[in-house]
Amino acid sequence: MSGNGGGGSSAASAEKRPNELLTSWFVRSGWSKGELARQVNRRARQLGANHISTDTSRVRRWLDGENPREPIPRILSELFSERFGVVVSVEDLGLRNSRPSPSATGVDLPWTGPQTVALLSEFSRSDLMLARRGFLGSSLALSAGPSLIEPMQRWLVPTPSAPQQHPEPEPASSPGRGRGRLSKPELDLLETTTVMFRKWDAQCGGGLRRKAVVGQLHEVSDLLQEPQPEATTRRLFKVAAELAELAGWMSYDVGLQPTAQKYFVLALHAAKEAGDRPLGSYILSNMSRQMIHLGRPEDALELIHLAQYGSRDCASPRTQSMLYAMEARAYANMGQPGRCKRAVRMAEDTFAEADEWDEPDPDWITFFSEAELYGENSHSFRDLAYVAGRSPTYASLAEPLMQRAVELFARDGEHQRSYALNLIGMATVHLLQREPEQGAALATEAIKAAKKVRSERVNTRIRKTVDNAVRDFGGVAEVVDLTERLAAELPETAEAV
Repeated sequence: MSGNGGGGSSAASAEKRPNELLTSWFVRSGWSKGELARQVNRRARQLGANHISTDTSRVRRWLDGENPREPIPRILSELFSERFGVVVSVEDLGLRNSRPSPSATGVDLPWTGPQTVALLSEFSRSDLMLARRGFLGSSLALSAGPSLIEPMQRWLVPTPSAPQQHPEPEPASSPGRGRGRLSKPELDLLETTTVMFRKWDAQCGGGLRRKAVVGQLHEVSDLLQEPQPEATTRRLFKVAAELAELAGWMSYDVGLQPTAQKYFVLALHAAKEAGDRPLGSYILSNMSRQMIHLGRPEDALELIHLAQYGSRDCASPRTQSMLYAMEARAYANMGQPGRCKRAVRMAEDTFAEADEWDEPDPDWITFFSEAELYGENSHSFRDLAYVAGRSPTYASLAEPLMQRAVELFARDGEHQRSYALNLIGMATVHLLQREPEQGAALATEAIKAAKKVRSERVNTRIRKTVDNAVRDFGGVAEVVDLTERLAAELPETAEAV
């Protein structure tokens, strides 16, 4: 049986019924049986499962109810998730999934320092190698639901302290490394470089510097494998967490969703080793944002509540405000206006306390400015409008907030991607209010801004907005001009990663 696509047991075969769920996804995909078989074989080779040799008759047997052996269910989950841009789990396909190993899921990983370092090193190295060959992220599957949430809850479980092997104090300064140990200036430089990468991402998008960040993360993981004093190790774990989060964010920005999720998970593990719960809550917020993007707002809400619970006694008001804003986004996408509005108010009230906070905010949260607050809250009302059947009432709540966000980002000049995203948001608000001329004008401005950044996320949102405009107002002259401009200035091309 090993030479074919993997069959089920004879008992399972005797009971099998047509797999209506798999058939539904298959029909909607537009693939032929032969094309699906070829994609399964190609993905299996990338995984190293060279014994897999699927054909059209095997695909037909899956549709008829045969349950294939691993790794076929996981491969099918990946292929359909990529095809539709949402998480399509093995269960969604009507297939039974054997218990996957931690390395297969990419999420349920051991919460120990040495294994976190090993996984950071292994994954960043693989990313750098596979990116050159064009199959980045092809061996990963997105996790959602309990398989994602339950492992992340272990972030809050205390872990026993490891014996201190290098207790002597770290030198205050040193002209260079001694006995393989980092000096304070070297650590400072690593932290400064991470700040620089974050600024580049805000200005240029995730597509331009992603590999540089991954390379730096790999270097830091190497340093973590060398003997270091405990204080140095904790600082290195913090740097690793920030770099892994940024690699995940950039991967998300260019559309590499499984890769992004894996980096976020590794970042959370590194933040736990660093003892930095506010940073962990920020990483969970980005995982929540990804789940909203993938159409899983219930998962997003679970992640945000986990972030809030884990950092409620140590996060700054700015960080807590950001978490409330993301909570509002989750409630909006779940169609719960009352809870969404309450979270929006909490985000605004908590942000007002940011200037009274005695300690300086860490660099990773400084992006959450007044402009970002307005933008997030306006997007919550915009999302509510869509969930409520394109409600002009919620769109009218979004408009003044979105307008203020656009004005502040235009004045800022540094956060070009956020400026472009809020221009797109403003365009969608006008389309919801049945004002296609204004929507088309703002979408045109968004196209100009998008050309200054490398962000597939921005490009995809623009295309979706234009598609909506064409669907609802295809005869309006400004919309016709917009579609021509989009085709000429922002053609669909592969992003550099």
